[in-house]
Amino acid sequence: MRLALAQTEPLWEDKEGNFRAALRFLEQARNEGADMILFPEMSMTGFSMHPEKIGETADNPVTLRFFREQAEKYGLYIGIGYVEYREPKSFNRYAILGPDGRILADYRKIHPFTFGTEAIHYAGGEQLAFCQVKEFAVSPLICYDLRFPEVFGIAAEKAELIVVPANWPADRIEHFKALLKARAIENQCYVAGVNRVGHARTLSYSGDSMVADPFGQVLAKAGAEEELLLAELDLNLVRQYRKEFPARTDRKPELYEKLRLS
Repeated sequence: MRLALAQTEPLWEDKEGNFRAALRFLEQARNEGADMILFPEMSMTGFSMHPEKIGETADNPVTLRFFREQAEKYGLYIGIGYVEYREPKSFNRYAILGPDGRILADYRKIHPFTFGTEAIHYAGGEQLAFCQVKEFAVSPLICYDLRFPEVFGIAAEKAELIVVPANWPADRIEHFKALLKARAIENQCYVAGVNRVGHARTLSYSGDSMVADPFGQVLAKAGAEEELLLAELDLNLVRQYRKEFPARTDRKPELYEKLRLS
């Protein structure tokens, strides 16, 4: 599978402007022969704490409606982040759409970023999401989720590719890079982290989007500017490595739970 990561600099809380900007990445992804393209967290708004302004409802899913049309037009699997508006708290979501426009997976971020006040405005989800993208089983997680290996371990029971859309600030970018590789190694799967670039409010973003393989080797890495990053993924590599070096089968979840409670 050929995977594309759209490392973008979103216009702040401007969906229409970002929709127009996204077309360039979709066009390039199709021309480069990509099967799937991923956009960062809260793809068309930036990491906004104003869900009442940028949020969407089931009867008016602006972002999903736009990208469902684009998925059909460009023949791509598309990963896209948006906000589901609810009271008293909304949800930070990430959907994966099929080239026929169907919603294949739609995940609610489990870990809102308390340090960044996200937890004041957004509730945490309580379920993982999975879908099939060509031959790969795929699971989306979001940004701060990367710091919690427990959910990655559970996702990897099914997933061969875990995608991590993010708005990860430059101040902590070394954590992002190290944790992406660690999660790939721990779970013997591909992990793709797609981050944004530029400035928003008081934060700077350096990009550094990357794709790591099950050995922790970086297959592709972006710089600090907008770009489309491409990587070739080999499903046989995941399956063969898990078969030849079955480290995950030695996990002892029941014991871990007992130790936690002791």
